[in-house]
Amino acid sequence: MAHEELALVEEWDKTFPKSDKVEHRKVTFHNRYGITLAADLYVPAHAEGKLPALAVSGPFGAVKEQSSGLYAQAMAERDFVAIAFDPSFTGESGGQPRYMASPDINTEDFQAAVDYLSTCELADPERIGIIGVCGWGGLALNAAAIDTRIKATVVSTMYDMARVSANGYFDSENSEQQRYEKRKALNAQRTADYKTGMYQRGGGVVDPLPEDAPSFVQDYYDYYKTARGYHARSLNSNDGWNVTGCMSFLNQPILQYSHEIRNAVLIVHGEQAHSRYFAETAYANMMDGNPCPDNKELMIIPGAVHTDLYDGGDEGYIPWEKLEGFFKTYLA
Repeated sequence: MAHEELALVEEWDKTFPKSDKVEHRKVTFHNRYGITLAADLYVPAHAEGKLPALAVSGPFGAVKEQSSGLYAQAMAERDFVAIAFDPSFTGESGGQPRYMASPDINTEDFQAAVDYLSTCELADPERIGIIGVCGWGGLALNAAAIDTRIKATVVSTMYDMARVSANGYFDSENSEQQRYEKRKALNAQRTADYKTGMYQRGGGVVDPLPEDAPSFVQDYYDYYKTARGYHARSLNSNDGWNVTGCMSFLNQPILQYSHEIRNAVLIVHGEQAHSRYFAETAYANMMDGNPCPDNKELMIIPGAVHTDLYDGGDEGYIPWEKLEGFFKTYLA
């Protein structure tokens, strides 16, 4: 299979400092659709033998130089081999046209990362887990439902992108009429894009920030639009997805078989997060008739908002010790 040649930045350009406890390099792998994905590989310094391995991605519209890279490096400090990857059509990964998303292809991206780790000389193929952040939390859970090689999954500050696409925030647009209007607008945009031969971009996080912006939009701004989390390749930091880029989520629900996941799952969410309802619903649905309920857990972090679990926020909200213990238990 021919692989796309990617232009990879070799110098350190992350939104977090480089750890002296970890070795880092760029790697590539391909998914089942032939798209070449770019990843940062983090390995514990002085690692010996085959180690438990993790694949990390998210948030939705972010790049591996942001939150997912932080998670991967932090877990490598805790003796895991970890990769943080850019999804298809985004960041340094391949795929044309750019700035598209797909519930199928993006679930496949996680499975392709597992393919890579399963054949990596540093990793134990029997001890592979995944971490999904924000919209990639829902996709990680979706991947766990189909890929039995994934022995443990952490879902952090999750979105269900199919639910929010179809129903709007807080299910406030959950009617046939409102979905019809969305479909009508998106298909009109398809026609316009075809006429011009260009895809209209939807815009990233709003900038400048309106005075009356909801608190969660302010939180997104504080992460994506400031030195805290801005990155030049991040869709959320810049011009966003194509307007039609996430259209498929409107018509293709995910998590339909999450209640059949046998392997371990830890769902972590902030107490004050606007998105908390995604996690609570996903956990309840996963537990409904699940054949292996004892290895599933929902952990609510007191005081944390959605973006606090991107980088820890001001109070160190990411429960690193919990993540380490979870993976060392279920990837033993």
